[in-house]
Amino acid sequence: MTFPGRFADQLLPDQLSRLSLSFLVDELVVRRGGVAANISFGLGRLGLRPLLVGAVGEDFGDYRSWLERAGVDTGSVHVSELAHTARFVCTTDQDQCQIASFYPGAMAEARQIELAPVAERAGGLDLVLISPNDPEAMLRHSQECRDRGFPFAADPSQQLTFLTGPQIRDLVEGADYLFSNEYEKGLLESKSGWSDAEVLDRVGVRVTTQGDRGVLIESAGSRPVAGIDGPLRLAVPVVPARHVADPTGVGDAFRAGFLSGLSWQLPLERAAQVGSLLATLVLETVGPQEYEVHPAELLDRFGDVYGREAADELAPHLAGAREVVPAG
Repeated sequence: MTFPGRFADQLLPDQLSRLSLSFLVDELVVRRGGVAANISFGLGRLGLRPLLVGAVGEDFGDYRSWLERAGVDTGSVHVSELAHTARFVCTTDQDQCQIASFYPGAMAEARQIELAPVAERAGGLDLVLISPNDPEAMLRHSQECRDRGFPFAADPSQQLTFLTGPQIRDLVEGADYLFSNEYEKGLLESKSGWSDAEVLDRVGVRVTTQGDRGVLIESAGSRPVAGIDGPLRLAVPVVPARHVADPTGVGDAFRAGFLSGLSWQLPLERAAQVGSLLATLVLETVGPQEYEVHPAELLDRFGDVYGREAADELAPHLAGAREVVPAG
């Protein structure tokens, strides 16, 4: 929602202990989101068939239909009988100050989900991406991946603030991939008590997004992931944005593109380039799931930044991309 005034003008310093305010807003926009849904949506738009796993409320029906049309398998989503789907409600004033609330709702029931039935239904799992969710669910799923030998990626992101050091160590240990941005990388090391090198020793590949400076991919080479046979440090530049509309969901889009590249068995550098391309599409669009995927245009932009040879390597994989998703 948008408030056409300034929050600060409505606050009385001597009355803050009895604060009770109502703002008349002049805009209300409802957008679909959620980390797992955003990533799954991107994978689906690129022609893959990701399995979404999480907990929602009975109000999920329209959203389920939208995701299914985008190519997402929602058959393993748990539907709560008691709570609504998690949501974030935010009001922004003319100074870009915000008052917001996050309702976790059904998300707390994600800890009840077992991954083994998901794997059985799907005939196996290529990779389990454990993104920000109910902390107990994140820990349960990472441990189940280790116990059952499912390859997994750790993506604690926003939940790093709430996770303890031991929880972070339990989540990251043994991950094939670790995703974070620069700030989260430092926070993870600080709270876990592990150094940069110690983190690298415990995961296969660490992927750190660095905003407009691109992406850093690192590996100690101690684990057989993505064909790496030694230490690796690779910097991948971004695809320049034509304009900046909204950064919401940019990191999720990068993960979707990167994971698509892995699924297509592209080299790590190429996979990160695909991720950077999709991230830029989201940056140029208001909302994390409102961008369009037009293969010919994507290949032109990809080739302009990374070269025609790279675009030619990507082209066959974009043949199955879904250009249009019916509105709903």
